[in-house]
Amino acid sequence: MLLALPLHDDTPRIATPIATYGLAAACCLVFLWQASLPPRLAEQAVYSLGMVPAVLFGHAELAAHLRTVPPFLTIFTAMFLHGGLLHLGGNMLFLCIFGRAVEYALGASRLLLFYFICGAAAGLTQALIDPASTVPMIGASGAIAGILGAYLVLHPRGNVVVLFWFIIIVRFLSVPAVILLGLWFLLQLMGALSSAAGEPGVATWAHVGGFIAGMALVPLFRRSGVRLFHPARTSSFTLAPRRRQRGPWG
Repeated sequence: MLLALPLHDDTPRIATPIATYGLAAACCLVFLWQASLPPRLAEQAVYSLGMVPAVLFGHAELAAHLRTVPPFLTIFTAMFLHGGLLHLGGNMLFLCIFGRAVEYALGASRLLLFYFICGAAAGLTQALIDPASTVPMIGASGAIAGILGAYLVLHPRGNVVVLFWFIIIVRFLSVPAVILLGLWFLLQLMGALSSAAGEPGVATWAHVGGFIAGMALVPLFRRSGVRLFHPARTSSFTLAPRRRQRGPWG
């Protein structure tokens, strides 16, 4: 079994990314709330606050007791729900690794607006592919895909230390973002175009839509003086020791 897990990047630590960490904290708190609910109520919460394409576009209606927010608001409430600990953990890892550098480029307030716009673009992309779907869409991955797209435009040659684990072989390798994120996007696009894109719970078109939105919008949202396509700061494809004092959380 091969595991490839990003751990941290080489962009400078300038300040505490309060918006990025705030979003991560909000998602974790909502997940704790979900986990505290009995199974029946937890399922109802997913239908009430998740985005159901058929409901969003008026093709279906939820039962009266599930209509807690207007359908258009579920585009945003769905971003804070997750289907399990691995779902949450993977999303928060990527958010905290890549969101920090994007927040430095945009500022905290613009990062929040950018995040929600990309999340909305992601959700609507998936919903428009199958507008009659009655499967609730939940998770922050579409919005985080926008963060990844922005990072690729800002730091294509930035290096990300990735843990590669194959059976008993463990290596920490420094990989350029253009390769790591480019491969990630390619896998999402291939999944979206394949028959697996219709598998419940796998919103690959949301990832594609969010990523493209992030790439397109970051030049408009960046702060004055922030450049695009930063040059490399460290060497690529070098074996890197695991960072002991600082990790993806700052």
